[in-house]
Amino acid sequence: MQNITAHNGVAVPNFMYGTAWKQEDTSRYVQLAVQAGFRAIDTANQLIHYHEAQVGEALLTLAEQGVPRDQLFLQTKFTPVSGQDHRTPYDPKAPIAEQVAQSFESSLEHLHTDYIDSFILHGPYGRWELEEEDWQVWGALEKLYQAGRVKMIGVSNVQAIQLQLLCELANVKPMIVQNRCYAALGWDRAVRDICRAHHVVYQGFSLLTVNQGVLLDPEVGAIATRIQTGPAQVIFRFAQQVGMLPLTGTTNAQRMKENLDIDRMDLSRDEITRIETVAE
Repeated sequence: MQNITAHNGVAVPNFMYGTAWKQEDTSRYVQLAVQAGFRAIDTANQLIHYHEAQVGEALLTLAEQGVPRDQLFLQTKFTPVSGQDHRTPYDPKAPIAEQVAQSFESSLEHLHTDYIDSFILHGPYGRWELEEEDWQVWGALEKLYQAGRVKMIGVSNVQAIQLQLLCELANVKPMIVQNRCYAALGWDRAVRDICRAHHVVYQGFSLLTVNQGVLLDPEVGAIATRIQTGPAQVIFRFAQQVGMLPLTGTTNAQRMKENLDIDRMDLSRDEITRIETVAE
């Protein structure tokens, strides 16, 4: 598996396994993914959509099977109160910085580790601008990074203007962005352009689920036939070739292997251009 390197020199495996919506089966699927070859795992300290503690259970089992913690890239998130239910993993009445600290310590406990490779804000408090709460969270993330407790910090579900502000005004600019990626919006081109300019790793999620029409496009099907794979793998390889780090949440062991096999494939410049504009 190849790597993508951010502006701070930290390398990230170029394909990530996402653990959202797997609940009590999370541990089993994480083990399957790592056994298939994934070395980057994404989770969040948010019980509505993730079961972070089950990721930790998988890590213990994998270590016993010969895959130690230091061979894996672990990413988790601080989720604000608005994204939590009654099982908030921190005191919702505490100051924002303390909420971040409590969530982080909880994640370390869940994941049975003493450091996190990537710790990101699950989504800004503001819709278009950055609110005071966002800067408080970012300050807390910067402290964790400067203390060496996390290797990378970043933000998810971010608008281009918000990311630009972070890159220009933060003491430590983000190393990672994770966004839902719509073909109809140019595959999040505005945000990706900012990431490229600042050497921020762009992670694209929901590449398949929100782009079903692209998977059915005859030209995408023709590309799949040429390189002897499926439309889903074409989209994942396209993502990698335009500089994205794709996420997959498949629960099918064979699909996991097929997804990782895309390193052997290359799309032509014309094919990439076609996919870039397929939904425009």
